Amino acid sequence: MLENVDLLSLLGFNDANLEPLDSRLSTSISIRGDQVTLKGVDHEVESAEKIIKEMIYVLNTTNKLTPNDVSTIIDLTLEGREIVSNEDLESIVLYTKKDVIKAKTETQLEYIKAMTENDICFGIGPAGTGKTYLAVAFAISQFKKGIVKKIVLARPAVEAGESLGFLPGDFKEKIDPYLRPLYDALQDMLPSDQLKNFMERNVIEIVPLAYMRGRTLNNAYIILDEAQNSTNLQMKMFLTRIGPNSKAIITGDVTQIDLPARTESGLKQVQEILKNVDGVSFIYFKKSDVVRHKLVKDIIHAYEKFGNGNDKN
Repeated sequence: MLENVDLLSLLGFNDANLEPLDSRLSTSISIRGDQVTLKGVDHEVESAEKIIKEMIYVLNTTNKLTPNDVSTIIDLTLEGREIVSNEDLESIVLYTKKDVIKAKTETQLEYIKAMTENDICFGIGPAGTGKTYLAVAFAISQFKKGIVKKIVLARPAVEAGESLGFLPGDFKEKIDPYLRPLYDALQDMLPSDQLKNFMERNVIEIVPLAYMRGRTLNNAYIILDEAQNSTNLQMKMFLTRIGPNSKAIITGDVTQIDLPARTESGLKQVQEILKNVDGVSFIYFKKSDVVRHKLVKDIIHAYEKFGNGNDKN
């Protein structure tokens, strides 16, 4: 069971990773060499075996395992959720307290591979295909592994039918609604106290795209969401913020552009400019990749059929 497994990493310092198991299950766990012996009530032994297998999977995919990871695995296993199998191991992006975030379609799996293999990855396609959610999850996974030291998430603050001037509050309060989807994704993936700590320390930043000007970001994962609402100059500005050991993910939907008339979307132009550049990947999502409510696919299709696909809801 434990062949080719780093036991020190699996068990933790002073067997710290076994403590959550000992406190939650009455099963006796004995490890000698690469053999694990479990003794106890049948259903608990079965749960313990699943948990240990999941611990190995997490260690193999993230290169580390903490007592908090083990607690999450125990929670999911005891709730009867299917966590992972050998077949979908490569599709896993992130383990969270509530669930496992992983690819649900072939294009999403291709997207994960592209983010792994390239310094700059574009995810382009309709709403509901998981472009932003997977990008944020992937950035957090890289941060947790120590591959990057910082995460920066940016969005253009482009008016989509509403006027900023008529919204109540100061500038921050006016701009926050544009950034809210990024907050929502982070809150799904990180405990609230941990997220608050990271943001207070600027380890995780959420900023309007305009605030990126003049910066150089080293050792960071940088995500530009709703990139269809960036101009050509803004797209160039964003892409040239990338410093040593930094990577970027750019997501957007070219059918939902809110820029003023006769202003070209930077997301459209960049596909032609960078199409042959090594280290840059473009992944295109389709309606069949929509993973939101089943009606979202039908809504997208209906708007396309009506010929009004440029209207954003």
